Amino acid sequence: MKNKRDDLTKRYTKDIKSADVWSVFRILADFTKGFDELGDLGPSVTFFGSARTDKDDFYYKESIKLSTKLAKKGFNIITGGGPGIMEAANKGAKSNENIESIGLNIDLPLEQVANPYTTKELSFDYFFSRKVMLVKYSMAYVIFPGGFGTLDELFEALTLVQTRKVTGVKIFVIGTEFYKPLLDFIESRLVANGMIDKEDIDLMIVTDDIEFVAREIEKSLIDQIRFLKEVGLDNTKYYQSLLEFFEDKLLK
Repeated sequence: MKNKRDDLTKRYTKDIKSADVWSVFRILADFTKGFDELGDLGPSVTFFGSARTDKDDFYYKESIKLSTKLAKKGFNIITGGGPGIMEAANKGAKSNENIESIGLNIDLPLEQVANPYTTKELSFDYFFSRKVMLVKYSMAYVIFPGGFGTLDELFEALTLVQTRKVTGVKIFVIGTEFYKPLLDFIESRLVANGMIDKEDIDLMIVTDDIEFVAREIEKSLIDQIRFLKEVGLDNTKYYQSLLEFFEDKLLK
C-alpha cells in the first residue's frame, strides 16, 4: 500500500510540475469517458459526504435510507465511488436492480478505495474532470457531513447555481446540527460583509428529513425538463431521457 501511495504522489507531482502533452491526453480521456458513459443516463442524484464515515454512524444509515427511497422512485445514484457516505449511497441504490449505482472514482495516495456496491464504475485521473461528471448529469445534489472534499463540492455546487451555470438543480444539505456552525459563519461573515446576498443562503436546503428530500427531488423533475426545453436543449439525449422517465411515471 505504501509503495502505491508513493507512486501516486510522484505521478501527481510530475503532472503538476510539467507541461507534458500526455497530461492533456489524459485530461481529454477523462472527459470523453464521462460523456460517453453518462450522457444518456437519465434522472440521477449525486451524493457527497465523508469517505471516513463508519458503517455504524447515523449518517451512513441515513444515506442508505435516502438512496434506497430514490432508487425505488427510479433515480440513478451517483457518488465518488469510495467508502463512507459514498458507499452507503451506492449500497442503497444497488438494492434496486432497475437503476444504476454509479461510482466515479479517483486514484488517491490516501483513503480512496472503490466500494463494492456500484453497477457502473469509472476511474478518473484528475479531480476537476471527476467533479464535472459528478454534477453535470444530476438534477439534485445531496450533501452529507464530510471534510474538505465535501465542503469543496458543496461550495462549488452553490457557486454553479448562484452564477446560473446550472439551473433547476436543487442542493440538499443533510445534518442541521453538523452544519449549523458553517451556516452561522456564512450569515455572520459572508452575508454581513456583503460578500453574498442573504437570498443566496436559500440556494441550499438544510434539513434532517430524508422523506422531504425524496419528495422534493421527485417534484423537481418537471422543473428540470421545463428549463432544458426553454434553453433549447430539448434535442439532447439527457432531455429525452428525463422526458421518457417522466412520461413513464405518469403512465404508472
